[in-house]
Amino acid sequence: MTASLDEALELLRRARTPADLFGPDQDSAARTYRRLVRLLHPDATGGCGGEEFTRLNALWRAYNRSGPVAITTRRHAYRVGAKRADGDLAALYDATYDGTRGVVIKLPRDPADGDLLEREAVALRQLPKDGDGRFLPYVPRLVESFRHRDAATGRERRANAIVALDGFFSLAEVHAAYPDGLDPRDAAWMWRRLLVALGFAHRAGVLHGAVLPEHVLIHPEKHGLVLVDWCYSVPGCYAPTDPSGRVPAFVGRYADWYPPEVPRRERASPGTDIFMATRCMTYLMGDKAPKAMRSFAKGCLLASQRRRPRDAWRLLEEFDELLERLYGPRRFRPFTMPTSH
Repeated sequence: MTASLDEALELLRRARTPADLFGPDQDSAARTYRRLVRLLHPDATGGCGGEEFTRLNALWRAYNRSGPVAITTRRHAYRVGAKRADGDLAALYDATYDGTRGVVIKLPRDPADGDLLEREAVALRQLPKDGDGRFLPYVPRLVESFRHRDAATGRERRANAIVALDGFFSLAEVHAAYPDGLDPRDAAWMWRRLLVALGFAHRAGVLHGAVLPEHVLIHPEKHGLVLVDWCYSVPGCYAPTDPSGRVPAFVGRYADWYPPEVPRRERASPGTDIFMATRCMTYLMGDKAPKAMRSFAKGCLLASQRRRPRDAWRLLEEFDELLERLYGPRRFRPFTMPTSH
């Protein structure tokens, strides 16, 4: 506790780093900052101590720029490091929990978007419970979802802790690496695995709702695929928690990627996900897709939900038949990303 101006000045003098002054716990750090502000503010010191007050605020800004240092919940203790990425509505921080296990902590920039992170948590709990366990590697694994109080503002935010994925690239990165179009034989295995991910999710009763390039991750060497960011999902396929069956929001910069039912606020279906997945794959291939593959894609991109395919597993069978006609028996084809990516 900081009881006097002299003690506050001594704490500030000894602090070499923001963590020295504010400590590892976010809630305690916010309380310490507020107490020091009350003691060191020029209004409280009669105009003295301006340099100390400036240094206090500089340390506080540096502390918050570095991201949360430690978060403790009823289940786990997290050490949070650098920001990994900025998603559509949340920032992602690298972290470890219970010692060394790697996770990503997902925190919404706007606390009002906590309902979307809660939606993701519901979906990621339902998928392993109701889905075929063989296909769990196609979706992220949720460690826990919890409420976290923001040290800077005092506002609470929903946070999701998700097992970290290493060695993966988004389809947006793949497109950037191959701007003239991806060889359809490389796109084929990604498309197949994306249909598997959707088939698994749909059979478990969950629609993804935002199958976009940034949300589809592939592992080049292992030919792996993970469908991430389930914040826009429709869990339980019209469960009592969301009887509307609508995709709750959409990513503005991809507005023209969505099928008509999403902007119209109509009930979504597995065909909604299939439409967007197909857009991802045609986006990757560009003009390199053969005519038969373009015709296959056209049937998945129909404006009418009723005429669009709705069964990803059946669609996968049709796609495999198409691939065999085009390229013969299936075989492993190595894929690499340029080193600059």
